[in-house]
Amino acid sequence: MHPSSAPSYYRATAHPYAAFAPLEGRRETRVAIVGGGYAGLNTALGLAERGVKDVVLLEREQVGFGASGRNGGFVFGGYSLGEQALLDQLGPARARALFALTTSAVHRIRDRVARYAIACDAVDEGVIWANWFRDPGVLRQRQQLLAAQYGVEWEWLAQQELRERVRSERYFDGLYERDALHLHPLNYAIGLAQAAAAQGVTIHETSGVRRLDRDGLRWRIATAQGEVLTDHVVLSCGGYLSGLHKTIDRAILPIATYVMVTEPLGDRLDDCLRTRAAIYDSRFAFDYYRPLPDRRLLWGGRISVLNRSPQAVQRLLTRDLLRVFPQLKGVRIDYAWSGLMSYARHQMPQIGSDGNGLWWAQAFGGHGVAPTCAAGELVAAAIAEGDEGWKQFAGYGLPSTHRPGGFVAAQATYWWHEFNDWLKTRLEG
Repeated sequence: MHPSSAPSYYRATAHPYAAFAPLEGRRETRVAIVGGGYAGLNTALGLAERGVKDVVLLEREQVGFGASGRNGGFVFGGYSLGEQALLDQLGPARARALFALTTSAVHRIRDRVARYAIACDAVDEGVIWANWFRDPGVLRQRQQLLAAQYGVEWEWLAQQELRERVRSERYFDGLYERDALHLHPLNYAIGLAQAAAAQGVTIHETSGVRRLDRDGLRWRIATAQGEVLTDHVVLSCGGYLSGLHKTIDRAILPIATYVMVTEPLGDRLDDCLRTRAAIYDSRFAFDYYRPLPDRRLLWGGRISVLNRSPQAVQRLLTRDLLRVFPQLKGVRIDYAWSGLMSYARHQMPQIGSDGNGLWWAQAFGGHGVAPTCAAGELVAAAIAEGDEGWKQFAGYGLPSTHRPGGFVAAQATYWWHEFNDWLKTRLEG
């Protein structure tokens, strides 16, 4: 299959399910969620698990259409903002509390996959952070920081041990994060939707929201064929902007990332990987990849303001792949795609409320599987129980990204870091 004509691998291998009917007519509800990605689905399921069944979720396309159904499938703790920066900004206690929300989310994801029998090819074999550079200092520093400040232990992988697992001379030492997994992200999203629907949540696909207005003490949401009157609205559209609230939309940059999947490799996969762990490297502009159950290799990387064609994605990523695994020269690429992530200027999730029933959960920035689960729990607990845990994110507000200028700045920043990675590699010889 040529990538120009193929959907994503995830879409091609998604479990068939009965589509959720579009919204028609008028209805009233306690909570309406706009966006059927991880943030919206986890909020819906979190509400249902707390006994709030009067929930309507509206999705413009299909559940998991955006980044939630297109990402690398890595499930691990932390945020796009690095652990040291988080510590510098918040101090030890607050930083540790926010980080713990994501490690708790990893456990919750495991639990939900098991409890709701979500068939998403979950592989609970950890994640390897492979050092692109000879200098082990950055690995030692991060390992010590995680242990001392966050209570998280990552195992050291000396070069020989790493190369026994990852058959590439490109890497030196590495760190192994055992408390991590990887999965089929679209089937996970579909499973979350089905779990929420089974508990009474009403989901409507192909129901793009056209207007959001205040109606007395409630909110009125209009789609092409219906409307919802609700006490609470949760906007969780990520990089696929809702167009409903300027301040919320302007607070994120939709940034593209690229992914491809090889043909089935058979024994050739063993020539590259002797581990079922997922892998990413220590550059700012890192590669990430993982073995798939059907003996393919999923490979992702790069960020860009350009949502490139499948052919362009294939060309760029194949070059990256062969730098790490030259033994795969000539490999066929069956799928290549891109998707939009949402980034905030402060590199942290934006989770908040206006105090009048309007909520938002966005800006998970390429590190979102666990944080979206955490966000869903925070928003669900706030609405169902009046819990104020979401206020831990109050300091990470909605500063404008100043589009379109923000796109230029983001791309320039990425290119600067990419150049520094290249220069460091060259200097090391």
